[in-house]
Amino acid sequence: MQEGLIKALIRDNGPISVERFMAMAISAYYAKGTAFGRQGDFTTAPEISQVFGELIGVWCCLVWESLGRPAPFHLVELGPGRGTLMADLLRSSTIMPGFLTSARLHLVETSPALRAQQAETLKPHAPIWHETLRSVPMDAPLIVVANEFLDALPIRQYVRKSGAWFERLVGLAKNGALEFQTADEAEAILSQPGFLRNVPDGAVWETNPQALALVDDLSSRLRLQGGGALFIDYGPLESGLGDSLQAVKGHAFTPVLAEPGLADLTAHVDFAALARRARESGLKDWGPVPQGVWLQRLGIAPRTSQLAATASQDRRDLLVSASRRLIDPQEMGTLFKVLALAAPCLSLPPGFEVT
Repeated sequence: MQEGLIKALIRDNGPISVERFMAMAISAYYAKGTAFGRQGDFTTAPEISQVFGELIGVWCCLVWESLGRPAPFHLVELGPGRGTLMADLLRSSTIMPGFLTSARLHLVETSPALRAQQAETLKPHAPIWHETLRSVPMDAPLIVVANEFLDALPIRQYVRKSGAWFERLVGLAKNGALEFQTADEAEAILSQPGFLRNVPDGAVWETNPQALALVDDLSSRLRLQGGGALFIDYGPLESGLGDSLQAVKGHAFTPVLAEPGLADLTAHVDFAALARRARESGLKDWGPVPQGVWLQRLGIAPRTSQLAATASQDRRDLLVSASRRLIDPQEMGTLFKVLALAAPCLSLPPGFEVT
């Protein structure tokens, strides 16, 4: 079990960072390939309604058109799950002549079990798998899609004590159980965002080095090759403080340290920090905007009505309730946000219009 490996590592080397704990737990968790759907631990938007992936397909088509219809181009999904979103995306992309024949499909996925499921779902489209974005060829423009990918990237946490920031660690309690601890020495944070100044002791600050590194990688590629990236995930509109790390098992919350490798670990995405990093690297950024607003601008209501018109009553009810779940502010409509990053040449992408 991963818990045993983590405890052994701590016994041999001392407490580890939250980032390393998350990385070890998440790697083991997704290796099983059983996370998604009603029988898994959580349900993502593509599993709720086909319309979600279809509208992302429309978005990709319009971005491709604004790029001048490059052929070929690289269509990349980060963390494709079971392949559901990409299957819906590709099906809806047939509205744009030339899109499918120009696309070279790349999936960034580390889990062999999930790769097998994606291979079955996307077999007609000959996907190519990668461990990271960096191995995707740099010989053509790219369009990148990432739904609920950033929230699973390992974070670092810092706790305010005596007017300084100390990194939060995972160590062993006297009874041998995993527990949160703090480093003995304070962190020398040279460049502090304004919201980190004059905060009370006990405050928690989170950073995501891997997400920032991904933006750096995207920045160099998009400025060189052209293209755009779409991120959909959950988190606040502005950077702030707070402990957002959580674990979910069987569609219910569970203690973060209780079952590493057997529960899903996620944390809120700091969209504002990612957008700042992108701008500093020379990219354009749009958003974040609430998912519900973005989906309504893309046409979730008319597409749902179109599908419902020829469906059975039960199917019609499911379609309507699923769309409501995606856009309702009390469900996923406000908590989830949409952020677009793009090469400087790209014009305003659909769904980000200022109204």
